Amino acid sequence: MSLELAMPQTGELPQVKGPELNDRDYINDILTNEKYLSSGYNIGLIEMQNPKLHETVQSILSDTHNTQFQLFDLMFQKGWYKMKVADQQEIQQVKTQFTNYQTQFPTFH
Repeated sequence: MSLELAMPQTGELPQVKGPELNDRDYINDILTNEKYLSSGYNIGLIEMQNPKLHETVQSILSDTHNTQFQLFDLMFQKGWYKMKVADQQEIQQVKTQFTNYQTQFPTFH
Protein backbone atom coordinates (compact mmCIF):
# COMPACT_ATOMS: atom_id res chain seq x y z
CA MET A 1 0.00 0.00 0.00
CA SER A 2 1.50 3.30 -1.10
CA LEU A 3 0.75 6.48 0.80
CA GLU A 4 0.95 9.96 -0.70
CA LEU A 5 1.81 13.14 1.09
CA ALA A 6 -0.27 16.03 -0.19
CA MET A 7 -2.10 19.09 0.97
CA PRO A 8 -5.81 19.30 0.18
CA GLN A 9 -6.56 21.02 -3.13
CA THR A 10 -7.50 24.67 -2.70
CA GLY A 11 -10.41 24.44 -5.12
CA GLU A 12 -8.84 26.93 -7.53
CA LEU A 13 -8.74 24.44 -10.40
CA PRO A 14 -11.69 23.27 -12.47
CA GLN A 15 -12.90 19.72 -11.80
CA VAL A 16 -12.72 18.94 -15.53
CA LYS A 17 -9.55 20.17 -17.23
CA GLY A 18 -9.99 21.77 -20.63
CA PRO A 19 -7.29 22.66 -23.16
CA GLU A 20 -6.68 26.11 -21.66
CA LEU A 21 -3.72 26.66 -19.34
CA ASN A 22 -4.45 27.34 -15.68
CA ASP A 23 -2.27 28.57 -12.79
CA ARG A 24 -1.04 25.07 -11.99
CA ASP A 25 0.04 24.55 -15.62
CA TYR A 26 1.97 27.85 -15.67
CA ILE A 27 3.68 27.22 -12.33
CA ASN A 28 4.51 23.62 -13.26
CA ASP A 29 6.07 24.86 -16.51
CA ILE A 30 8.21 27.40 -14.63
CA LEU A 31 9.19 24.75 -12.06
CA THR A 32 10.28 22.39 -14.85
CA ASN A 33 12.34 25.20 -16.39
CA GLU A 34 14.03 25.96 -13.03
CA LYS A 35 14.97 22.27 -12.66
CA TYR A 36 16.43 22.30 -16.17
CA LEU A 37 18.44 25.46 -15.41
CA SER A 38 19.74 23.95 -12.14
CA SER A 39 20.99 20.92 -14.00
CA GLY A 40 22.81 23.06 -16.57
CA TYR A 41 24.40 25.33 -13.97
CA ASN A 42 25.54 22.27 -11.96
CA ILE A 43 27.27 20.77 -14.98
CA GLY A 44 28.84 24.12 -15.84
CA LEU A 45 30.20 24.59 -12.31
CA ILE A 46 31.82 21.17 -12.34
CA GLU A 47 33.81 22.14 -15.43
CA MET A 48 34.45 25.81 -14.66
CA GLN A 49 38.01 26.96 -14.05
CA ASN A 50 37.73 30.75 -13.77
CA PRO A 51 37.25 31.54 -10.03
CA LYS A 52 35.26 34.76 -10.55
CA LEU A 53 32.97 33.15 -13.11
CA HIS A 54 32.59 30.11 -10.84
CA GLU A 55 31.52 32.36 -7.96
CA THR A 56 29.01 34.22 -10.16
CA VAL A 57 27.43 31.07 -11.58
CA GLN A 58 27.36 29.47 -8.13
CA SER A 59 25.37 32.48 -6.90
CA ILE A 60 22.97 32.17 -9.84
CA LEU A 61 22.61 28.43 -9.10
CA SER A 62 21.77 29.21 -5.48
CA ASP A 63 19.09 31.68 -6.61
CA THR A 64 17.74 29.06 -9.02
CA HIS A 65 17.54 26.47 -6.23
CA ASN A 66 15.70 28.96 -4.01
CA THR A 67 13.23 29.81 -6.78
CA GLN A 68 12.68 26.12 -7.51
CA PHE A 69 11.94 25.43 -3.85
CA GLN A 70 9.51 28.36 -3.61
CA LEU A 71 7.63 27.11 -6.69
CA PHE A 72 7.58 23.54 -5.39
CA ASP A 73 6.35 24.72 -1.98
CA LEU A 74 3.63 26.87 -3.57
CA MET A 75 2.40 23.89 -5.61
CA PHE A 76 2.56 21.62 -2.56
CA GLN A 77 0.66 24.09 -0.36
CA LYS A 78 -2.10 24.33 -3.00
CA GLY A 79 -2.34 20.54 -3.23
CA TRP A 80 -0.97 20.48 -6.78
CA TYR A 81 2.17 18.44 -6.02
CA LYS A 82 1.95 15.02 -4.41
CA MET A 83 4.79 12.93 -3.05
CA LYS A 84 4.93 9.24 -2.24
CA VAL A 85 5.67 8.53 1.41
CA ALA A 86 8.52 6.02 1.72
CA ASP A 87 8.08 3.20 4.18
CA GLN A 88 10.88 1.98 6.46
CA GLN A 89 11.81 -0.89 4.10
CA GLU A 90 12.28 1.51 1.15
CA ILE A 91 14.37 3.86 3.30
CA GLN A 92 16.57 0.98 4.46
CA GLN A 93 17.04 -0.26 0.87
CA VAL A 94 18.22 3.17 -0.31
CA LYS A 95 20.49 3.53 2.72
CA THR A 96 22.04 0.14 2.03
CA GLN A 97 22.44 0.97 -1.67
CA PHE A 98 24.32 4.20 -0.96
CA THR A 99 26.40 2.63 1.80
CA ASN A 100 27.48 -0.01 -0.72
CA TYR A 101 28.35 2.73 -3.24
CA GLN A 102 30.46 4.45 -0.59
CA THR A 103 32.64 1.39 -0.13
CA GLN A 104 33.56 1.47 -3.83
CA PHE A 105 35.25 4.87 -3.60
CA PRO A 106 38.76 5.42 -2.27
CA THR A 107 39.03 7.48 0.88
CA PHE A 108 40.79 10.81 0.61
CA HIS A 109 42.68 12.24 3.55
